[in-house]
Amino acid sequence: MKFTMNASVYQLLKHPVARDVTNALLRQTNKSPKQIYNPAIGVMRLAAAEALGTQFGATGAVTALLNLVNLSTDILIPPCGQLEKLWWRDAVIYQIYPRSFQDTNGDGIGDIPGIRSRLDYLKDLGVDAIWLSPIYASPQVDNGYDVQDYKAIDPQYGTMADVEGLIGDLHSRGMKLIMDLVFNHTSDQHAWFQSDLHDPNSPYHDFYIWRKGTPDAPPNNWTSFFGGSAWKYYPERGWNLHLFAPEQPDLNWENPNVREALYEITRFWRDKGVDGFRLDVINYISKVENLPNGNTALGSFLPSLGMEHYFYGPRLHEFLREFRAKGIGDAFTVGETAGFGREINRLTTSPSRLELSQVFSFDHLETPGHTRYSDYLYDLAEAKDIFVQWMNDVEGGIWDALFWENHDNPRMVSKVSSNPEWRTPLAKLLNLWLLSLRGTTYLYQGQELGLPNAIFSSIEELRDLESINVYHRLLPTVGAAAALRAVQCSSRDHARLPMPWTTAGGFTTGTPWIKLHQDTESLNVATQQADTESVWQFTKDAIALRHAHPALVFGTFKAEMPKDRSSFCFYRTLGEECLYIEMNLTAQTITPPKGPRDAQLTLCNYQDAKNLLRPYECRVWTL
Repeated sequence: MKFTMNASVYQLLKHPVARDVTNALLRQTNKSPKQIYNPAIGVMRLAAAEALGTQFGATGAVTALLNLVNLSTDILIPPCGQLEKLWWRDAVIYQIYPRSFQDTNGDGIGDIPGIRSRLDYLKDLGVDAIWLSPIYASPQVDNGYDVQDYKAIDPQYGTMADVEGLIGDLHSRGMKLIMDLVFNHTSDQHAWFQSDLHDPNSPYHDFYIWRKGTPDAPPNNWTSFFGGSAWKYYPERGWNLHLFAPEQPDLNWENPNVREALYEITRFWRDKGVDGFRLDVINYISKVENLPNGNTALGSFLPSLGMEHYFYGPRLHEFLREFRAKGIGDAFTVGETAGFGREINRLTTSPSRLELSQVFSFDHLETPGHTRYSDYLYDLAEAKDIFVQWMNDVEGGIWDALFWENHDNPRMVSKVSSNPEWRTPLAKLLNLWLLSLRGTTYLYQGQELGLPNAIFSSIEELRDLESINVYHRLLPTVGAAAALRAVQCSSRDHARLPMPWTTAGGFTTGTPWIKLHQDTESLNVATQQADTESVWQFTKDAIALRHAHPALVFGTFKAEMPKDRSSFCFYRTLGEECLYIEMNLTAQTITPPKGPRDAQLTLCNYQDAKNLLRPYECRVWTL
């Protein structure tokens, strides 16, 4: 069904994509859903809503939403029936940022031999699989997310033989390997791009997105996620699209030769024994035909101007199904899909649709009205609301990716509280949160130690291209101190500091590529392994508990007092097995909801259990 301006708001909001976009905008602007989901607005025709939006500075916003919805015709979700108990559903997956995990040759950069040397550590922790950020040959403009050769290993990380050895080492321990595939864009040093740029008769002609024009007039107003225009001019061919750095040109997925080349790369790695793939910004691969200008009203709420024309493009589902049929096969996939809401997640991951296994949803990482570079403290009650919705929403077979941290986000402990007094109980609570809910748990390196954010004293200490660009964009208007404070809030470098193995660091014998954490005295593996009350020990115990009790993964979910803002308490039940989890979401002592009477305390992040819940206290009871 195609919608016109004669349709009502109520009719449009029946469409899942319209609901997702509307809910995201309401959340971003910190508006109540009642402002849209009410009879007075619901009966309004879209034409009237457009006129009303114009009065409030949102010219064309309703038209932009209407166009997006009318591109989205593939919205059927057949019943999925009984979910298969595939290996990844109850797995604990540990993300490694190779550059910062373990260096073995003293060059200050982590490497594959370093990862191999730490596999017993991960196995002991209880990890089932590791996900590696990119290790391919790269100029390292964006720390490996600018790939120059997908079938070669960057020499700073090691060799192909090292990777083959890593795969064998993992499999011999009963563990899996997930590799990062960066298929929305490549490096501008990739042979495909260089040939497409310079050779009119190239077999890689139109592997990238080009437009004619004069050097002073980009084809549209789209902006890059790293700042500035999303277009770079080349005298040889004209304008080239890059949604990220200028050195990261977007691939042209409309070209079937591009798709087949990427599928062949995927088959190459599957043949090596790789068990699954994390697909970087995979939802950006389909762009709206003719690449129209972005709506400026929507652009003020979105991370990038023009994003509505590619975050959920018209051929996305088609491309994903073809990718699975010709490249991925039955391997596990998790897509990075910024901008997706619950409805689109379902359309992308329902088992019957044969697209992706699961996606990373980012709804829970920011509270209403904030972005990643906002200076604020995160409210765990907001996260509770979202996770309760997720746990109660299993229609279509959606299987959530449970995570707080990754290589692109700051440390969650620091987002919630700046008080070091609560660091240990809070870190334990956050890890138990992920390990006690339905879905696949992802831990990022150092999260098992409760690592907080770093302290950067100057811009020279940062290495992240995005952070440096944000700093220089703010510098002329706010000055150096304020610009550094803004970057300090959420720089990607917080998560990229070297893994602290010992009190002295233990990452490298040389000079690390980025500064060490400011506090490795207690926040290191060796110290925490020797401490029975450490975050590391608690996380290990929580992982073991999850592995021992299928109810924590596959069981039903029932929240106690779901509207309470100070606690998150719930039952997980599977057959005769039942566990009760209670968490204090605040830095105050609270009276918990009345829990089960006959239960045994199984896990607690304090040394003993009392009647009251102390700041950030969490407990697991077995009935």
